[in-house]
Amino acid sequence: MKQADFLATFRPRLLDALAGYTRERFIKDLGAGLTVGIVALPLAMAFAIASGLKPEAGIWTAILAGAMVAALGGSAVQIAGPAGAFIVIVYGIVERYGLANLLISTSCAGVLMFLLGLLKLGTLVRYVPVSIVVGFTNGIAVLIALSQVKDFFGLKLEAMPADFFSQLHAIAGHLNSTNVWALLLAAACLGGLFVWPRLLAMRPNNAGRTRHVTRAMRAAARLPGPVVALVSLTALAFLAGLPVETIGSRFGGIPDALPVFAWPDFSWDTVRLLLAPTLTIAMLGAIESLLCARVADQISGLPRHDPNQELMAQGLANLVVPFFGGMPATGTIARTVTNVRAGASSPVSGLVHALTLLVIVLVAAPLALHVPLAVLAGILMYVAWNMGEWRGLLHLRQYSSHYRLLMLGTFFMTVVFDLTVALQIGLVLACVLFVRRMSSLFQVTQTARDEGSASFQLSGSLFFGAVAKIDPVLTVVESTPHALLIRLDAQQLQSLDQSGLAVLEQLHTAVTQRGGRLVITGLHAQPLQTMARAGFLSKIDSA
Repeated sequence: MKQADFLATFRPRLLDALAGYTRERFIKDLGAGLTVGIVALPLAMAFAIASGLKPEAGIWTAILAGAMVAALGGSAVQIAGPAGAFIVIVYGIVERYGLANLLISTSCAGVLMFLLGLLKLGTLVRYVPVSIVVGFTNGIAVLIALSQVKDFFGLKLEAMPADFFSQLHAIAGHLNSTNVWALLLAAACLGGLFVWPRLLAMRPNNAGRTRHVTRAMRAAARLPGPVVALVSLTALAFLAGLPVETIGSRFGGIPDALPVFAWPDFSWDTVRLLLAPTLTIAMLGAIESLLCARVADQISGLPRHDPNQELMAQGLANLVVPFFGGMPATGTIARTVTNVRAGASSPVSGLVHALTLLVIVLVAAPLALHVPLAVLAGILMYVAWNMGEWRGLLHLRQYSSHYRLLMLGTFFMTVVFDLTVALQIGLVLACVLFVRRMSSLFQVTQTARDEGSASFQLSGSLFFGAVAKIDPVLTVVESTPHALLIRLDAQQLQSLDQSGLAVLEQLHTAVTQRGGRLVITGLHAQPLQTMARAGFLSKIDSA
């Protein structure tokens, strides 16, 4: 077998995009990259702080991972960086294993993601049911919102616990320490983010001054809401001298120098200890990045992404970023959609986005000292709201019982336990429900019966989950002491596995022991090949 038959070819989408690249496209990519770079700054800081890390961990992840995925990825417009979906996972890993082990598990997850892409397994991610994706996305949104209550209300709480019930208990016990100024800032931020996009929908009034004001408001609304909230409310808090916690008071600010390469303390024993978080980061990173790439395909109209190349790029980014103190990275829907709507046409916009962030950090890092944590909490509350598929919860009656069970089960497990358990149980439950569903489609119908013969019709797939439905045929044979001609009409039998073959062999044995005969007619290609390969076809009469 040739190598190309089972290994993906490493070819970044950037190479194809640069063929015939024009000045007009560069101008569009430049504008889109500048826009999404500005949008990414508050989100990167907020995601890092919510994950229990310093703000620079999110910023350098956005810069390094954003540049690497843009240069090496399989999507034309996807923007990579720290994502809200990782907040709960990263916070739990830091609490349980420590920061150093988070870096190790992220690098190991990067290796797994690269291998998934290299072995052409990128399409397997699509086999995760939508109900599971919606369930854990909603669960993560709830946990993100809950994790921000401390800073949203300005509670005097040293650190938030990692699990759901402990968080509720800690919040309830410290509500009397609410900082009114922090609450007002956070509420103003959250309310403003909901109102800001609606300014674009305002129509100019015919009255002169009102018309000009409306046009000015619509023009201002084109600025990214999170950036406007961050700048305006930070300035308000600083000028008014509001007594609220800031990035400077908690972390001492953001370094204005490039990060230093540091080699984590790898050991085989440590890697084995971190197997569960490593698998969680790899699975979540793969799902998020490929779902985001599919969304980008739908709204951009550009050539479809290469899932294997995208996974290899995401894997390399997650392998490298921890060496510079970064956190897990994946494709981010909010920044990718912003990139597309701003006119991006190639991965060049992703490179410009990373360069924009780098310049902002090196030039304006001292200003981050004054950013109130309550404002970042308001931004993350808005992110959590937009992340959730709340309509799915409101219209559950429209879906099947299987869908409801999977979605609500995954949602419950994500909130109460953690995403690792939710994914594991969700996938197992999906498999069980799928087997049940497929087994219900297999039917055995008796079409004729007399003293010396009986005929049955098989339809569907005879596999391990449906073999019990052959029992009525066995009952007919075993309840008749004399010879019988058993005729199975298999014209509607679509597939047969080894368990199905085994039950047919059991039926054949029961018939021949009584001196009877088993005849199977109308076999399709797959059941015919399975019987022939096992030598069963030569034992029976078939047509």
